[in-house]
Amino acid sequence: MKEIHSKVPFSALGVVLAIGIVFGDIGTSPLYVMRAILFALPDGQLNRPDYILGAVSCVIWTLTIQTTLKYVIITLRADNKGEGGILSLYALIRQKYRWAYILAGIGAATLLADGIITPAMTVMSAIEGLNTIAPHIPVIPVTIAIVLLLFLVQPFGTGSLGKYFGPLMIVWFGMMAIVGLSQLVTDFSVLRAFNPMYAVNFLIEVPQTMFMLGAIFLCTTGAEALYSDLGHCGLKNIRISWIFVKTALIINYLGQAAWIINSSSVTHDVNPFFAMMPQWFSLVGVIMATLAAIIASQALLSGSFTVISEAISLNIWPNVKIEYTSDVKGQLYIPSINYIMMVLCIIIILTMQSSMKLEAAYGLAITLSMLMTSVLLFLYFQRNNKPLWFSIPLTLFFVVIEFSFFIANMQKFAHGGFVPIIIAGILVFLMYSWYNGRRIKRRYTIYDPVDERYINQILKISEDVSIPKAATHLVYIVKANNKDYLESKIAYSLFKRTPKRADTYWFVRIKRTDEPYEFSYETTVYASKKIFRINVRAGFKLGIHTDKYVNLIANELEKHGLVDLNTRYPSLQDAIDKRGDFKFMVVDRIFRNVHMNPFRRIILSCYNLVKRLSTSDVQMYDIDPSLAVVEKVPLRQADHAESELKLLLTQSEDAMSDTQSIE
Repeated sequence: MKEIHSKVPFSALGVVLAIGIVFGDIGTSPLYVMRAILFALPDGQLNRPDYILGAVSCVIWTLTIQTTLKYVIITLRADNKGEGGILSLYALIRQKYRWAYILAGIGAATLLADGIITPAMTVMSAIEGLNTIAPHIPVIPVTIAIVLLLFLVQPFGTGSLGKYFGPLMIVWFGMMAIVGLSQLVTDFSVLRAFNPMYAVNFLIEVPQTMFMLGAIFLCTTGAEALYSDLGHCGLKNIRISWIFVKTALIINYLGQAAWIINSSSVTHDVNPFFAMMPQWFSLVGVIMATLAAIIASQALLSGSFTVISEAISLNIWPNVKIEYTSDVKGQLYIPSINYIMMVLCIIIILTMQSSMKLEAAYGLAITLSMLMTSVLLFLYFQRNNKPLWFSIPLTLFFVVIEFSFFIANMQKFAHGGFVPIIIAGILVFLMYSWYNGRRIKRRYTIYDPVDERYINQILKISEDVSIPKAATHLVYIVKANNKDYLESKIAYSLFKRTPKRADTYWFVRIKRTDEPYEFSYETTVYASKKIFRINVRAGFKLGIHTDKYVNLIANELEKHGLVDLNTRYPSLQDAIDKRGDFKFMVVDRIFRNVHMNPFRRIILSCYNLVKRLSTSDVQMYDIDPSLAVVEKVPLRQADHAESELKLLLTQSEDAMSDTQSIE
């Protein structure tokens, strides 16, 4: 495969940032993986050496195959101009495999569902470490307080804190390695876990293998998020930092194995991560675990915002409000997503009550995301003409492993695994409805050429004093890319609904670009000082502020004598402020007078429901509500022809005739 270099350059600082941003989720997995394995082992077998070595061997080789081979070595090379993640992967192939939006939607939805559970799981696992030090401290209230704080600080941005994440996570991984090594040196026999035969024998011999696989899978749950952070950290930075991270993780897992084998106080509910620490170090360990859990949760939150932002750009999510908390594109904040995730996360904490119960809900959704990535990766190989002898075996290899983990995690479904699946299912339904609802509407979109006849009609209305004046300056928000065309709904609003008389007409299209502070515009004059088309390109950091941009551009055009912004009302000619009034028209098409099959009707109805529940167009375009008018027009105009009237009369006569026959 051709090497694709990330946009982010390799540097020592980049490696530190990658450790802080990328590996938070997978870096906190030692808090609960070995405990989950102990919980799944049968009574009397908790410190049986061959079982423990086999379990750790499974963990080591899962990290090697899933995280190192699939993601770090292979998948990270499938970048989209330096950006990663399942939606970026879909963007690379959607021109050839447009139907793959379903796979991408499932993957993104399950990743979001996992992001809701992660803060609850990691923070609660860390706080439960206090049980051995201060059992009187209530875990649930402390966990909720930390999670609430985490979500409530998002509007203020975390960019200033981000520079501390890397060093803190380096300390965290270093601490895990040292604590694990302190136990490893007491029993080097656990190094035999590197032999994959221990993993094979373990899976053959251990009772309830599927439950065990579900516990083992927890060690790699952060791998999918690793791919999503490619654009933030860069390919080489992630690869180099993974060497350090994986080493620390494996040493800690081996240390926990050594402690379990040689301990006489192992129980189903003991957490070997904290139990193997010296008593004097326990408080430090809990504090560091809590900080690491917060950083991991922050990384998942940021990743969730990025996923939604990408979904919006790919037209599989409604246009919700996005705020940028710094000059860096990746650091964004979506209020609606933040508070929905916060509420769901707190409900999960209150419902599950302990991290051991949360383990039952954790991991199932992310296996689906990994499976979708594997299939999309195969399509990516095909788009790039990779030979089938390479792509088919490689894809099948990962699909078989991930499907096995999926079947294993399905054992958790009735014990809490249904929670992320239900959340992901709702998200997939929203994405499917939005994507297909837009497509259905586009099928019925008709564009009118802005020709001489169109312009003359506007000029006639502008001069018709029998029509009440709508405004001095009437601004229509349009979406047609071609400046020589406008959607038919604009003509319907202007000419058929209620004729709109104004002194000046503006047709404005605003497109958000990937450059943070880009601002450019192109002006087309359809009629001198009367009718204008403006195409605005606004950087993502500047955002969309329609009335502001229109006024700035109008002022500039006035300086060049292209437009007169003064009011035309005679009674206001001597006013102190002679500036004319602006009115912004947002025309929305509604479902009416359209004949389609029932399935499409349901999809379009769901689309309209999602649109009503999401951010309004006025808010999206950031228009002063006092200046905005939202007008609804039919999706397709009814054609009430003479033939239709005759048909109705014929049907009526037939019905009357049938009634008389019955009598």
